[in-house]
Amino acid sequence: MSKTKKSEFSPNDYVVYPAHGVGQIMSIEEQEIAGITLELFVISFEKDKMTLRVPTNKATEIGMRSLSSPDVVSQAMKTLKGKAKVKRAMWSRRAQEYEQKINSGDLIAIAEVVRDLHRTDDQREQSYSERQLYEAALERLTREVAAVAGGDEVAAAKKVDDVLVSRAA
Repeated sequence: MSKTKKSEFSPNDYVVYPAHGVGQIMSIEEQEIAGITLELFVISFEKDKMTLRVPTNKATEIGMRSLSSPDVVSQAMKTLKGKAKVKRAMWSRRAQEYEQKINSGDLIAIAEVVRDLHRTDDQREQSYSERQLYEAALERLTREVAAVAGGDEVAAAKKVDDVLVSRAA
């Protein structure tokens, strides 16, 4: 029964893998591992020059998902416009939370990180680790916005930037 179950993902689909962001399914292959035949998605993350093999039966479990709908993208944009919520917790604790949000694969959570860590030129300097997290979140957000819109990352980056700049005004 489960062998013929049509997967919700197929080759050429763009998917979001929580720990790595947007990738593209290149193929579905079978591999024998320890005497068991496994069906695997072969996912390419072109930007990171990385290929991942994910067992098809585990994909949803580990949080792999299809690209966000345009609705979710506009929600993420709305989130960016919001006021930054910076908790008074110690940085190490906040950094951990940001990291979790980025790796959750949840576009809205990622947008929250971008919003909370975004700095305008006249604001205080960002620490190295803040900038690392900000850039990671920004890149995830931009890549998915681009993929949903049909792949133009430059346009997506501008769209995100325009929202952030308009917020700062």
